[in-house]
Amino acid sequence: MKIDPGSLVELVGALRARVELDFKRDIQLAARAFGRETRSAWIPGGGAIINGDDAAALPCDGGYMLLAAEGMRAELLAADPWFAGFASVLTNVNDIAAMGGRPWAVVDVLFLGSADNALVLEGMAAASAAYGVPVVGGHTTRVSGASMLSVAVVGRATRIIPGGAARPGQVVVAAIDLGGAFRGGGGNFDAATSAPGASLRARVGLLSELAEAGLVGAGKDVSMAGLCGTLWMMLEASGCGARLDLAAIPAPPGCDGLRWLTAFPSFGFVLAVDPGAVAAVCARFDAVGVAAAPIGDITGGSILELFYDGERAVYKDVGEAPLTGFGHPDRVNRDAQSPDRRSTS
Repeated sequence: MKIDPGSLVELVGALRARVELDFKRDIQLAARAFGRETRSAWIPGGGAIINGDDAAALPCDGGYMLLAAEGMRAELLAADPWFAGFASVLTNVNDIAAMGGRPWAVVDVLFLGSADNALVLEGMAAASAAYGVPVVGGHTTRVSGASMLSVAVVGRATRIIPGGAARPGQVVVAAIDLGGAFRGGGGNFDAATSAPGASLRARVGLLSELAEAGLVGAGKDVSMAGLCGTLWMMLEASGCGARLDLAAIPAPPGCDGLRWLTAFPSFGFVLAVDPGAVAAVCARFDAVGVAAAPIGDITGGSILELFYDGERAVYKDVGEAPLTGFGHPDRVNRDAQSPDRRSTS
């Protein structure tokens, strides 16, 4: 990954200015409407759903039923409908994997614009076959204007990887499939569409194996917020800070630093791991062809600080203002008592 000497502060400014972070701030609408926890008598086992994770985890039969959904942006559907269809399944599969689960089936809602063809469905079918996750139903109709697509997934887990359970003293591990290339001029790093299905399924399945072995404390899949923005979401939910060494992040040789740090990888995860488990976790990713490395550590406080080649810069004070709004209860309660904190939200 290429970062020019002396440019870290400028790079951090560019990262913080990304519009994708504004998309994540829109989640605050849901946070205000539904809150951090959902409790209801109809939840199997009488448990609670912790809102803000990559998938909803419903206690069920001694394990968890996982539910998640993704919507595809209209620009991608118009520019690359086949890949949009493929990505709609891929992103849902990753959300289940990020929770330590195994995807089971997907359903879709597709409003197919009059100017588009059915390539989006062909992309969905290709991803369904590659990941071994059937499309079992949904809703499809033609409309005038632009196409719109959303896809939902159901999965199962015996032990979950929460998104908000990182703790000071744990190590930040990045696991990213580097076996691909950027698709077009945007931020989609495609390491999936030409990969063997068996390899894709093994990589997705590894997250559930790590969860069941108790080797991962917290995790999220790298979204369009980029690696640093994804870590910000984990820290917000966990009530922690972190130090991150950009030079340690797995990256394609010679890739521009800004582009890579804002990329959406086909398979990319940020994990919080106890120090004694780091070597085992990285070795298991290596065994399925995924680059994994310790890239920093979880700290107390609320500062997410980036380092590179002797330079340092603060990416964000996580406690200063919300990103998704699904903050850790201890920090939310503490900040609510502080007039200074209230003024920043």
